[in-house]
Amino acid sequence: MKAGKLVKDRVNIITLGCSKNLVDSEVLSGQLKANQFEVMHESKKLDHNVVVVNTCGFIDKAKEESVNTILDQVELKRRGKLDKVYVTGCLSERYRDQLELEIPEVDAWFGTMELPLILKRFDADYKKELLGERLLSTPQHYAYLKISEGCNRTCAFCAIPLMRGAHVSRPIEELVDEAKRLVRGGVKEVMLIAQELTYYGLDLYKKRELSKLLHALADVEGLEWIRLHYAYPSKFPLEIIDVMRERSNICNYLDIPLQHASNNMLKAMKRQITREEMEELIGEIRSRLPEICLRTTLIAGFPGETREDVEELKTFLEKMRFDRVGIFTYSHEEGTSGYDLVDDVPQEEKEARAQEIMEVQQEISFEKNQEKVGKTFRVLIDKKEAGRYLGRTEFDSVEVDNEVVVHSKKRLQPGEFVNVKITKAYDYDIEGDVVVG
Repeated sequence: MKAGKLVKDRVNIITLGCSKNLVDSEVLSGQLKANQFEVMHESKKLDHNVVVVNTCGFIDKAKEESVNTILDQVELKRRGKLDKVYVTGCLSERYRDQLELEIPEVDAWFGTMELPLILKRFDADYKKELLGERLLSTPQHYAYLKISEGCNRTCAFCAIPLMRGAHVSRPIEELVDEAKRLVRGGVKEVMLIAQELTYYGLDLYKKRELSKLLHALADVEGLEWIRLHYAYPSKFPLEIIDVMRERSNICNYLDIPLQHASNNMLKAMKRQITREEMEELIGEIRSRLPEICLRTTLIAGFPGETREDVEELKTFLEKMRFDRVGIFTYSHEEGTSGYDLVDDVPQEEKEARAQEIMEVQQEISFEKNQEKVGKTFRVLIDKKEAGRYLGRTEFDSVEVDNEVVVHSKKRLQPGEFVNVKITKAYDYDIEGDVVVG
């Protein structure tokens, strides 16, 4: 509440970075709304007087975007368009002292785990009874479900543990309750996210319990799709794949970031796995569930990476034929063990290598999409854009994967499932017609 005014602040939250940040913003939104504040997410209208920027500090490009966004909001404050600018999230957690000196116009800085302190700034109460409740910023039919916070891994390139702390699992009962609330609000699909899914339960239950959580979530009535993101390959619990096979509403989809395929690089990155072990794991996953869609992410230009390492990675991609691949260029991050190494691959060369690797995957993706022509898939409609419907199969996650361009004579609604016969295929998307009856 602003001094001398009876009108409460109107708050705009801007979220940068990953889906885990998005969930944090949704939780903050829910708390503010419960305290009778008007809250919006990434509003362009400038009809608010307070902004909260939820920042990302993962890699250089993300940090630059976060700083530029803060500066944009500070400029609006200088011009009298805003009363307050608050900053939270990973960048603030990691560089707060430095940023306070460099951007003094920001009214307050908060870390990743300081939600009650943010609310205190608004003279708002932290309502513990709202645990797990959020004001969704995604379309009504899908939502992210964060099953744990932090990470105990020590990958050489990753600064996430510095910003998010050690791994902390959320209880199964709490997650099931949240999933039920989401379904009551119209959600059809939940995407399970964590820094490391397969570690789930080790802290709470003294053993890996992701498979038990999956069974519990699959029992939630009305939950049509459950999707798994960010599963670490080392010591991967294969019973997860068995649960996928048993439960029809768990998507045959697994996001398993491998980062590289050269043993030299895997060792330098401290990935605790070899190329041979990764190939064996992928082979076992596919033997248990042949129809599974595997997504991975890779890093180009880690210190010491040679042309031989790049060629080995390309050969690995050609052999393993992943359905989906994303790639980052290495970012030299203070506080990581990788920072002790010489960042000896120029940025231009990192980007060239990333492009070269993606060209291999582009051809694989096109061939895999061509195989879908003539087949019929269950598709979840996400939106209508430029006079056409866009949706996804169970093998596609939001924003990062393929879309299905859907042609239909009857009007379709976001969140509706339809059967689509594929008629055309492109490098990363497919196109088809709704099958009636």
